[in-house]
Amino acid sequence: MEFRDGGYDEGYRSCPCFWGNKVGSLVTRLVKETSIQGKTVLDAGCGEGKNAIALAKLGARVTAVDCSEIALSNAIRTFGGSGVDWHCGDIKSFVQPDFSFDIVIAYGLLHCLQSVEEIRETAKLLKDLTAPGGWNIVCAFNNREQDLTAHPGFNPCLIPHETYMDIYKSWEVKFSSDEDLHETHPHNNIPHSHSMSRLIARKPIQ
Repeated sequence: MEFRDGGYDEGYRSCPCFWGNKVGSLVTRLVKETSIQGKTVLDAGCGEGKNAIALAKLGARVTAVDCSEIALSNAIRTFGGSGVDWHCGDIKSFVQPDFSFDIVIAYGLLHCLQSVEEIRETAKLLKDLTAPGGWNIVCAFNNREQDLTAHPGFNPCLIPHETYMDIYKSWEVKFSSDEDLHETHPHNNIPHSHSMSRLIARKPIQ
């Protein structure tokens, strides 16, 4: 499994806490849906760990994986250990057949893969790692509209929002949206936007 950097390491080098401290909106939604205390969580593509830390503070046992050593160094520097089990590497190499998690998060991971097939394979892996009755959170660029001026050299793998919905058609989708994200990164201050697929889905118990 290969990842497209998207210029994020440049941002991580120049600005610790590149993504800020505010917890992702989908994580906030999930906290309202289910108790977090004692849950096992996999944050796949955790970046600098703001979602992982937030869930750990609510009593979850969190494993956070990212391919960027710089991002993980920033996470530990900013938040400390805080009960999160940090790992550097790609998610496919990290996981073992007997791993199982109550909550699996993929915030900004899937569009950094190389192909539609790899997105589907990775999504299947994340679903397989989810315990029956468990939850997935997915947030990814889709193919509707992308302004990549703030990401020179980044060529994300873009698929339709409907494809993400199809991936989870056998699960209970509690929330989904296809909306634009408008943002400015602190290392280059270039306003830009991304069409984003967001969803929260629950795995059938049987």
